[in-house]
Amino acid sequence: MTLIGEFLIYCGHALRAMFRRPWQLREFVQQAWFISSVSIAPAALVSIPFGAVIALQLGSLVRQLGAQSFTGAASVLAVVREAGPIVTALIIAGAGGSAICADLGARKIREELDAMRVLGIDPVSRLVVPRVAASMLVAVLLNGIVSVVGVSGGYLFNVVMQGGTPGAYLASFQALGQLPDLISGEIKALVFGLVAALVATYLGLNAKGGPKGVGDAVNQSVVVTFMLLFALNFVMTAIYFQVVPQKGS
Repeated sequence: MTLIGEFLIYCGHALRAMFRRPWQLREFVQQAWFISSVSIAPAALVSIPFGAVIALQLGSLVRQLGAQSFTGAASVLAVVREAGPIVTALIIAGAGGSAICADLGARKIREELDAMRVLGIDPVSRLVVPRVAASMLVAVLLNGIVSVVGVSGGYLFNVVMQGGTPGAYLASFQALGQLPDLISGEIKALVFGLVAALVATYLGLNAKGGPKGVGDAVNQSVVVTFMLLFALNFVMTAIYFQVVPQKGS
């Protein structure tokens, strides 16, 4: 419980620091470029089989139920609401978050953070805030790419491999899909990027035990982030279905 309390206090400090000047714009741009450079290609490659598997599974299921005309709606909504944010979160945490944790952990064991404090520089404002903001921005943008690639992959697999018709695929989505579905996916990605960055930076700033401690912190950051993201995804999905009325219901 003590560790959880310390993490929550750290999160509050980091979130307050995001609205205080001076703001490290150059560091933010560099971190956003770095996170996007290590995340875009893996996310796009992972989202193709995600969309294809969803289309294949749902296509087979709706065919058994005699509801082939709703294959497009089910596939697209599954990708936009759930698969897109989850893939984005996994890539951000696995690629960007681990790199952030390793970087801050290395600075910690080299005593750079202590030197910054001696000079009167807050490491949270100088190092953490730009990385958290960059992770949130890249997560939102990356979720859009993942959704587009995933929907395109599902469309091609449904039309080419399952004999679906393009018109029915798109028409069913227009009948059941709505703008809040996309907004909820983007909000999920934003929150997932925030959580991944906060966990990675916290464990990096508190790494101990030399290079081995940095490696342990990186492993912990990935595992803890995955656990938190799946729990948050369940909570946010439940809230969404309670708040937003669904079309056709």
